[in-house]
Amino acid sequence: MPLQLKYKVCSNEAVICICTKKMTEQVLDKETWPLEAEAALNDVRKHVREAIVAPEMKSTNQKIYLKITTYEDEVYIVEMSASGFNVVSSSSANRNKASDRKYETLYALLDNISHRYRESFGEELSSKLSDLERQCQG
Repeated sequence: MPLQLKYKVCSNEAVICICTKKMTEQVLDKETWPLEAEAALNDVRKHVREAIVAPEMKSTNQKIYLKITTYEDEVYIVEMSASGFNVVSSSSANRNKASDRKYETLYALLDNISHRYRESFGEELSSKLSDLERQCQG
């Protein structure tokens, strides 16, 4: 499911970006989960060191596992299911930071566990909003 960005110009100087991506509560088949996982990973790849489907973990028609290495060199195995994303293992004690909480999006999970992800995503968003502002003025 592609990421949808909606922009609303509030004034000459303010632009609000709303990112929407919802997980459906349907059970996907074994062939569809890798496609959904790749779409989620593609959205965050430039903000982490590595983001792949975890080859060592067995996926089912109800969940798939992602392996994400942050720019802090922490490795996380993340379960992706219809109910969201959650960290199932990590290379450090930072696992407690993510707790056993389920996140609706991979963005929210990474925002909670990686300050460098947060910085990178914020810089890209700021750059895109500046580009949009220049287009609007042009």
